Amino acid sequence: MKGACSRPLDNNTMPGHHLILGEVADLITGEMLQDTHDERYRQEIARMLIDLKGYRRTDITPRRPLTITVGEKKAIVPIDFLIRVEGIAGMIIRFGPGSLVTRHRPSLAVSRLAEPYQIPLVVITNGEGADIVDGHSGKIIRKGLDNVHHRNELRQWLKTADLEKIPSERVEMESRIVYAYEIDDACPCDDTVCRLPCR
Repeated sequence: MKGACSRPLDNNTMPGHHLILGEVADLITGEMLQDTHDERYRQEIARMLIDLKGYRRTDITPRRPLTITVGEKKAIVPIDFLIRVEGIAGMIIRFGPGSLVTRHRPSLAVSRLAEPYQIPLVVITNGEGADIVDGHSGKIIRKGLDNVHHRNELRQWLKTADLEKIPSERVEMESRIVYAYEIDDACPCDDTVCRLPCR
């Protein structure tokens, strides 16, 4: 995401609201990141995926930028973790402090836009609790970070997953949902998302 945002969320020059504690090396990529309380949670999630859930670093794409287009408006929304097993995107993890329930719908929408097909599993977490949601039904199937699918479980899940292309009408609807939740309704000092200039 570094350098991807050509315009802040609004015209304010207010910095992000996160307390910066220094720098931390990303566990997945080795990239130096701002050390914030939120980033510490993300690094703990990354450690769990590698040490406890059997994922390889090459399976995990952190901070995957997702470009959202609604009419003439465009924005970039980061996906905290996009996880592929044998080349297939099988799970996304979205982190944010506070309530999990309020982030279900935009996270499901993101899971329908990150790839041409529905990503089967969506994990919504605040770093303490987690809801693991079936991407197709939108229903919670597990709760808690301890119950995030192991790599072998995800491989099995993907063997029967429906990976049909999402229709363009659905893509447009889901894009509007993400834009409404993540851009229009974002905190003015949120520096993780950005609007792109209109052409």
